Amino acid sequence: MSNSNFIASWSSGKDSCLATLQALGTGKKVKGLVTVLNENGKVSRSHATPLHILEQQSAAIGVPLFTVPASWKEYEMKFVATLKDAAQSVNAGLAVFGDIDIDANRKWEEDAAIAAGIVAVLPLWKQNRHDLVYQMIECGIEAIIVSCNRKLGKDFLGKSIDAETVIALEYAGVDVCGENGEYHTLVVNSPFFASPVEYQIVEKKQHDHYCFLEII
Repeated sequence: MSNSNFIASWSSGKDSCLATLQALGTGKKVKGLVTVLNENGKVSRSHATPLHILEQQSAAIGVPLFTVPASWKEYEMKFVATLKDAAQSVNAGLAVFGDIDIDANRKWEEDAAIAAGIVAVLPLWKQNRHDLVYQMIECGIEAIIVSCNRKLGKDFLGKSIDAETVIALEYAGVDVCGENGEYHTLVVNSPFFASPVEYQIVEKKQHDHYCFLEII
């Protein structure tokens, strides 16, 4: 399989998008996206992004979207199988991941890629978290907050990740990259999207210790 082609492990959020953009900047070509869905197959397992939004993103990039429903218990097995099938179908020898500096995550991703017969690439690895957020903003990736913890609260839902929001996150005392699970994002446009994602905010909800944005 070609080492100039890659599959993106796609959360729908800013880190996987920036990692994809950086990989593209080295001359590599994105050939597909892999996303694990929850058991009912309607939203992504990681960010609860609706399938139709994921499909809009893949269409905007111009590559196929490979999905699989899975519980957390079977997540690894199904992810590896889907990654392997996707890589073989589009002749991709690489998998791009958006993790930054958590060693356990990197090891999991490298092991998953090996099991799928390809190589893991982490373009954002060990870059400064604060710098990465501003790099994302400056390069033209547009993302909104779709879930966050109660410390941030529902007022942060729907906010665009821009300089003003970064300052607000710093003031709130959370990691500006959200690497500790403080918030998750949805990319609605990027330099490699042919068109922006069309969406509508329906409702801001809170469940236990987390807040969620319902979008269509």
